[in-house]
Amino acid sequence: MKNRLKVLRAERDLTQAQLADLLNVSRQTINAIEKGKFDPSLPLAFKAARLFGLSIEDIFEDEVVE
Repeated sequence: MKNRLKVLRAERDLTQAQLADLLNVSRQTINAIEKGKFDPSLPLAFKAARLFGLSIEDIFEDEVVE
């Protein structure tokens, strides 16, 4: 799943650890999501969307395979 988490985090001068604390997950989880190696749970996606004031679709994009 593609996402804009790294860009949004950088725009707010947050470290991975700081964002992880705000979302109640580990820094490793944030790193894995940013690298596209882990898809967040729906509750985590909603929490991130609320934190950044965006919709889930503004942060996460499903990769469609044609």
